[in-house]
Amino acid sequence: MRRCFVFAAGSFYGLRERPSPGDLVIAADAGYRLCRSLGIVPDLALGDFDSMPEPVGVPVRRVPVEKDDTDTMLALKTGLEEGCSEFCLYGFAGGKRLDHTLANLQSLLYLRRRGARGWLYGDDFVWTAIENESLTIHKEVEWGLFSAFCLGDRAGGIDEVGFQYPLRDATLTPEFPLGVSNHIVEPEAAVTVRDGALLVGWELPHEKA
Repeated sequence: MRRCFVFAAGSFYGLRERPSPGDLVIAADAGYRLCRSLGIVPDLALGDFDSMPEPVGVPVRRVPVEKDDTDTMLALKTGLEEGCSEFCLYGFAGGKRLDHTLANLQSLLYLRRRGARGWLYGDDFVWTAIENESLTIHKEVEWGLFSAFCLGDRAGGIDEVGFQYPLRDATLTPEFPLGVSNHIVEPEAAVTVRDGALLVGWELPHEKA
C-alpha cells in the first residue's frame, strides 16, 4: 500500500507522521513553502503558482490558472495515477478560504470512491470519508470529540457504537447536523453507514505546529 503525502497552502497544525522512503510527496502550489519549512523535499511541485514563484531544484508540473480542478485535487489525481491508496493531507483546512476547505473535505469522498483513503489533518482533528462500510476509531483523547456529516442527500443505516450518544439504524441528512459534537467514551468506537456516505472526524492529541 503506497502512501501519498500532499502539502497544501492552508493552515498547518503539526506533522503527525513524516514521509518514509517509497512514499510519494507532492507539494500543491504554495504547499511547497510548508515542505521547505519541514525540511521535506517533494517528489513533485504541482500547481498554477499564482501564489508563489515556481520552485527550482525539484520536479515541477505547471498547470493553467483557469481549470476545473483545484491544485489540491490535481495532486490527489496524480497520487491515484501513481498507485497510491492512502493519502495524508496537510494544509488542507483553515486559512482564509473556507471554500477551499469545503472542497478539500469533499475530495475525501472522491478518494474513497476510487478505492483510496484520505486522512485530512486539521487543528488536532483528522477527517475521512466512509461509504457503505464501517470504520473503527481508537480513542486517543479522553472524552475526545467526534462528528459525522452526511455527504449526499441522505445516509441511512447508521450505527455509532462506543460514543456518548450512540446511534442505531439512524438516518442523517445534509439539512440538520445531528451527528455533530459527540464524544468517544470507549477504547474503541465504531461508525457504520449501510446506505450512503459520511464525512467523519475525531479529536487527536494536541500537536504543536
